Amino acid sequence: MIRKQSEQVIVQIEKPQGGAGTLTMKKIRNGPEELGNKGRAFNHCFLRPGSGLGFHKHEGTTETLYILKGQAAYTDENGDCSILTAGDVTFTDSGQGHSIFCTGEEELEFIALVLFKEG
Repeated sequence: MIRKQSEQVIVQIEKPQGGAGTLTMKKIRNGPEELGNKGRAFNHCFLRPGSGLGFHKHEGTTETLYILKGQAAYTDENGDCSILTAGDVTFTDSGQGHSIFCTGEEELEFIALVLFKEG
């Protein structure tokens, strides 16, 4: 399968997870069927400065974020805040929560992979 960039579905969410601004997502794979029913999302995400996903908890899913560009403030389930830049990776397990906000002067770009937790 090949999906050209022009064929990718783009979704915009205002105030994602109660956060600020707009999250723009290019769907790399479109939903569980295209992920072999192993996950919910595989997206290329964009947040402008001052925008972010509010704190939210994962139940029955895990999420891996891979930062491609920009700077982010990432808060984990313990309330610990870390500054992330290109090449950094986060993992949120089922039962844990997190938030991420674009804190730099340029757009934050990251890949988000949400998989179903087995067992």
